[in-house]
Amino acid sequence: MSRIGIRPVLIPQGVKISVAPTSVTVEGPKGKLVQEYVPEVEIVVKDGAVHFTRKNESKQAKAYHGLYRSLVNNMVIGVSQGFKKALVVNGVGYRAEVQGNFLVMSIGYSSDFMVIIPQGLAVAIESNGQKVVISGADHALVGKFASEVRSLRLPEPYKGKGIRYEDEKIRRKVGKTGVK
Repeated sequence: MSRIGIRPVLIPQGVKISVAPTSVTVEGPKGKLVQEYVPEVEIVVKDGAVHFTRKNESKQAKAYHGLYRSLVNNMVIGVSQGFKKALVVNGVGYRAEVQGNFLVMSIGYSSDFMVIIPQGLAVAIESNGQKVVISGADHALVGKFASEVRSLRLPEPYKGKGIRYEDEKIRRKVGKTGVK
């Protein structure tokens, strides 16, 4: 048995889950999420929890068992509490700002980067343009967008300039020593 898949997902108050033959829909105060699933996994809502069972013992069914439990758990957390990822913009003259549906990044290049903010996400700028907070109900979308923004200017190991996650530690290197 899958150690993750056998645990039921508890449904908090204010969250509704409906199961169709090939998809699961989770609705809550922060939005609505839909996830397709394969027929090897059976999803049942009973007693205020979502239970997952697999129809056969194939290797693929075992993998899907834990996967869909984790995906539905992330959906329930997303529509009830939401997910948040913070990025720190570090460097002289580096800053970020939101202009309409765009995140505008001034990160040391000759022109600014304008990144379209995906639908379903909210972006807030804190600390005078030095901190970007991405929040939303979809765990995968929050992480993907944060990764895309970070990839615009990866943190470098000598001075630490660039865009990094708030909880990320950059391994610093010692620079060259000059010959006198």
